[in-house]
Amino acid sequence: MKIFVVGTRGIPDIPGGVEKHCEQLYPLVVAKGHEVFLCRRAHYIKLKSHEWKGVKLLDCFTFSQSKHFEAIIHTFIGIIKARFHSPDIVHIHGIGPSLLVPFARLLGLRVVMTHHGSDYERQKWGNMAKFILRMGEKFGCQYANEIIAISHKIAHLIHNQYGRKSYVIPNGVRLPPLSTRTYFLDKLEIEPKSYILAVARFVPEKGLHDLIEAFSSLDTPYKLVIAGDADHEDEYSKNLKLKAKENERIVLTGYITGERLHQFYTYARLFVLASHHEGLPIVLLEALSYGLPVLVSDIPANKEIDLSTEKYFKCGNVAELGRQLKLHLQKEIIEEEKITIRHQVKNQYNWDKIAEQTMRVYKKAISSYLL
Repeated sequence: MKIFVVGTRGIPDIPGGVEKHCEQLYPLVVAKGHEVFLCRRAHYIKLKSHEWKGVKLLDCFTFSQSKHFEAIIHTFIGIIKARFHSPDIVHIHGIGPSLLVPFARLLGLRVVMTHHGSDYERQKWGNMAKFILRMGEKFGCQYANEIIAISHKIAHLIHNQYGRKSYVIPNGVRLPPLSTRTYFLDKLEIEPKSYILAVARFVPEKGLHDLIEAFSSLDTPYKLVIAGDADHEDEYSKNLKLKAKENERIVLTGYITGERLHQFYTYARLFVLASHHEGLPIVLLEALSYGLPVLVSDIPANKEIDLSTEKYFKCGNVAELGRQLKLHLQKEIIEEEKITIRHQVKNQYNWDKIAEQTMRVYKKAISSYLL
């Protein structure tokens, strides 16, 4: 089977939930004997090779300075390229790129769409962008041969809004060996277990402004480490960085991946996700895969990961977040609990199972197209 993938910035080591999803999924699909082509946005590329773990990488032009047109131009070019490769399946990720599902179908392509979340709920988008995203969701859900939803909440939305069945296939995570090195922490003068960790892009819906305000209200020796940055620098991200610099206990690492991020996950005292909007947060699954104690906002996507009640705080409530931070920093997590958390995540969010489920959807899309 030949699969052509569009809608992602690219792989490997490119920030973003969809990007992490694709990075884990498609090498497994290749390992099952299938051919995968994946379109990347040229200005995000770090690895110059045209193949990675068997996945064939195609680099496409797009407008790097425009967050509004970047995805749609890239998807349009990707679909044109797909037509010349004659794939069995075109897999489009995200509701923005899904605006072009009807175009792909008109070219005679079989399309599977993955709905990663209702992006029109994100605070960074204006009214016109939100309208286009809603249209992308509508076109994708109406015209894709088959639909994958990464959560039950999204699947219910698809059924209620568009009368379509979708297949719930969540994001996954691999159980990592814990790091035995601390060189990156040492470089930043951070002691193991002496910091709270947040991993997020610098956009309003990630709630980092809430976290910085809540943390700054605490009288604590702990530090707050925020791993992330802005894809496109704007007023929000600039103000966020200025606010962080006002507190010497807040450390901004920028985008980090690989061993450096591995060390921060391994040695964190607490992981916090203050998001106002998510699809199904891979960063939360990653934190749990390290056995970390977590504190997360009570949005539906976070509550889909079945954590105990005390691990949630009311989204946007800075005072409650501050109180909960203080309480969680006073608690010690026992080693047996860490082991239990890690194995629960491994069993529920297993990438090998996810790859098998995705392949079944591809086969369903092909067979239904032929009927």
